[in-house]
Amino acid sequence: MSLQRRRGQKARVWKTVEVTDSRGNAVTMADPSGPVEVRAAFVPQRSARAEVPGQQQINVVRMIVDAHLDGVSLWSRVEYAGRQWDIVSPPAYHHGDRRTRHWSIDIRERP
Repeated sequence: MSLQRRRGQKARVWKTVEVTDSRGNAVTMADPSGPVEVRAAFVPQRSARAEVPGQQQINVVRMIVDAHLDGVSLWSRVEYAGRQWDIVSPPAYHHGDRRTRHWSIDIRERP
């Protein structure tokens, strides 16, 4: 595991689960039973600052986390730096030897 991921910043990740709603439909959502604590490296990707009232500020950050994190998809949620984040694109698995394999997950700050 790389030093950035091992000594990185703490984050909480809600994995994805499939539950049945009141109508009997299968619904995919963030796990309501609670988050998983992880350490990850965070790399800013892009941002758009709100300059006029009514505009949204958009921050996108790439989260690089250990390969042992599974069950994360577009319906998962992340809490990082005291704020809630949504997953923007499907997590990308980067295969390598034991020390270099990891997941890259792009997350966007919730408004």
